[in-house]
Amino acid sequence: MLAGLHRIADTFFDPTLILRVLPTLLRVGLPNTLELSVFASAIGILLGLLVAAGLLSGRRPVRAPCRVYVDVLRGLPHILTVYLIGQGLPLAGLSVFGNDTYGYAALAIGLIESAYFAEIFRAGFQSVERGQIEAARATGMSRLQTMLHIVIPQGARRVLPPLTGQFILVVKATSLVYLLGLTASQREMFAIAQDSATNNANLSPLTAAGLVYLALTIPTSYAVNAWDRRLRGARGGRADVE
Repeated sequence: MLAGLHRIADTFFDPTLILRVLPTLLRVGLPNTLELSVFASAIGILLGLLVAAGLLSGRRPVRAPCRVYVDVLRGLPHILTVYLIGQGLPLAGLSVFGNDTYGYAALAIGLIESAYFAEIFRAGFQSVERGQIEAARATGMSRLQTMLHIVIPQGARRVLPPLTGQFILVVKATSLVYLLGLTASQREMFAIAQDSATNNANLSPLTAAGLVYLALTIPTSYAVNAWDRRLRGARGGRADVE
């Protein structure tokens, strides 16, 4: 029993290996992970806004392709999409980012997340009170003007907590980019930990990476939940006053 516990501790919690890989994780991996997360989220949010507007369109030729887009990207395994975009585009001669692996990685993750962002935005836009939309249309605003000046500003504020929560998922999704091959300076946290684990035939570096991921995601998750409760309470208070 004790021997088995000792082997588990050596395999996953070797302090020497954890302390050896942590500086590289924090100096190289963490900045690359955050940079990739920000770029991928920017792509996802921009595309998500466009797709969400399409999902709310009254025209079926506009709405149907947007629904297919969301269903396909949410239905495919993330690892498959990363391969298809990250390796497929250069192989097909579509060298949009040249030899920049990060560009393809950000695009792949951004496309995946845009489907989730689109559903978040759609729910937020649909939560805007119908009376405000009808009032805007009654003043002579077109459907597009109503969307730009009434629906999007209010809906966007209401979805800030879930958008932030989705960013946490983007951070975790960056671990997939190691599949595309990265230079030493481009490696994100999982790639660094994976290389170290392979070189040392020990999984403690992956444990170290997991600890850094947890240090990022757990406090952020609690902050997002508290923010969401506060916003819900504020909206409830306004509704009581009205």
